[in-house]
Amino acid sequence: MSQLGPVALDAMGGDHAPQATVAGAVAAVREGFPVILVGDEARLRPLIPAGVDLPVHHVAQAVAMDESHPVAAVRAAAIPSVTATMRLVKEGRACAAVSCGHTGAAMAAGLLVLGRLPGVERPAITMVVPRTDGGRLVVLDLGANVDCRPTHLVQFAVMGHAFAHAVLGMAMPRIALLSNGEEPGKGEERVREAGALLAELDLPFIGNIEPTAAFRGGCDVLVCDGFVGNIMLKTVEATAEVVTHIIREELLVHPSAKAGAWLLRPALRRVRERTDYASQGGALLLGVGGVVVVGHGRSDETAVRSALRYAARCASDDLVARIEAALRGLRVAP
Repeated sequence: MSQLGPVALDAMGGDHAPQATVAGAVAAVREGFPVILVGDEARLRPLIPAGVDLPVHHVAQAVAMDESHPVAAVRAAAIPSVTATMRLVKEGRACAAVSCGHTGAAMAAGLLVLGRLPGVERPAITMVVPRTDGGRLVVLDLGANVDCRPTHLVQFAVMGHAFAHAVLGMAMPRIALLSNGEEPGKGEERVREAGALLAELDLPFIGNIEPTAAFRGGCDVLVCDGFVGNIMLKTVEATAEVVTHIIREELLVHPSAKAGAWLLRPALRRVRERTDYASQGGALLLGVGGVVVVGHGRSDETAVRSALRYAARCASDDLVARIEAALRGLRVAP
């Protein structure tokens, strides 16, 4: 892993930065994943334990989590930490970038510094989530693009298919458009137009699909615009938290259940690991010229560590080159 160089971490990004970002970086370094922190050295250096090899690339500015103009922020004369993080990747001084800060700023910085891959007009935030049949579901876009055209959805489908095939090893990943019904006439106008365009490509497009069917194994790549995808992701996270809370509450209320709770702990821990964003680490920004992992704004030490490991492994798998190669013969004009 060290031959690729360190993963650059926007140490000032996130609701719990810099304490959580530095702690996550320390944990990753101790596991053998080299990291370089990007941010205010005066704030970061005191948080690094003695004996931990964790260099700091000093940048005084940062993009606030509530920034309403992220593009302007990353283009500022005094570059913020998220832009500097992407620059380290562009310059070959880091193998990948991780930011748990403002999603819009991370996307803008990725586009500005790393650029788009050939044939891609809009990058997409992409996550791999578990299905109830034991498989994996690639979902995109999860928030990078709120207003999409039908061609953007088609490009997301092409990238998702390429990622599932080249990186996850799926022989023939099935693509579907998220909609409120499986019939071709269902969905808003953009979904219907995107479906017609996808049907003309040499891809395993199976049509529209509802969320329940997708998570049960009805498709391998689920495509939607960023507005819908982001709400769906947050709803899934909230549902998992509610269910976990209800189970814990019931176990505490009924005395007879307390004894069985100890037997259930390993299974409940595995459920949490499969559904908790902290265990997932983050989402990939597919379509830019470098490995970029966007972490959750609420990321704690565990989530930051997971995001850094995920980024390092994607870089080790030569993600960008493999995606670009897979896209070469499946370009969709903007």
